[in-house]
Amino acid sequence: MIETLSTNVAFGGTQGVYRHASSATGTDMTFAVYVPPHAPGAKLPVLWYLSGLTCTHANVTDKGEYRAACAEAGVIFVAPDTSPRGDDVPDDEAYDFGKGAGFYVDATQAPWSANFKMRSYIEDELPGVIAAAFPADMARQGITGHSMGGHGALTIGLRHPERFRSVSAFAPIVSPLNCPWGEKALGGYLGPDRAAWREYDACALIEDGARVPDLLVDQGDADQFLTEQLKPELLRAACDAAGIDLTLRMQPGYDHSYYFISTFMADHVRWHAARMAR
Repeated sequence: MIETLSTNVAFGGTQGVYRHASSATGTDMTFAVYVPPHAPGAKLPVLWYLSGLTCTHANVTDKGEYRAACAEAGVIFVAPDTSPRGDDVPDDEAYDFGKGAGFYVDATQAPWSANFKMRSYIEDELPGVIAAAFPADMARQGITGHSMGGHGALTIGLRHPERFRSVSAFAPIVSPLNCPWGEKALGGYLGPDRAAWREYDACALIEDGARVPDLLVDQGDADQFLTEQLKPELLRAACDAAGIDLTLRMQPGYDHSYYFISTFMADHVRWHAARMAR
């Protein structure tokens, strides 16, 4: 059962924001869905977009500039939240841990393990909600995301190549095992055993045998987090060793913001649409 919070017509389709009670997180969860114009009874491919640190569904909904491309390509666009929320949900005063920073993991450490089950929410629960409430063809799915959400898109896509026909990312955290953001989040949510972190690290997943046919990654070369946190060269090395066709586009002058994301969003929508149409 979902509650409709708002709907607006855009490019002939409907941009909606919805809320439901999540069994995975034990909280209410809010998400956004854009359904493009379509013939009655049609089933449409689904593109998932996972947002980055501090974000909710609203960042990409307000600033992502995806609707025109989704309307043209006939693609549903789903934007979940980045963490559980609520007065009883544990939090941290830092921006990169706790609420808004779920890292798309299932936490195993107290107090986070009670609510921070974003892997189960995105992989298992929300797809069922989307399939039941929207004209979604769940046999045709793609996944993308930004920064922490790029990490989520890459890892979820690599763990489920049978589900996702296409995987891309904007400025992703490619190896949480090898950057401060990842070490803090995975250590806090999963504990000190770094072997347990590997299923949440795209480069480690590839090293351990995960495969997808191809990946598209856009990265700004003026991104303030490029050297310390993002390290796309690690993904390049992992894909080269595994024979994965990685298109890594270093975009001159672009930073980490939605000015960057919105510039290349339509490219990603079209890239996913072509692969989901096969």
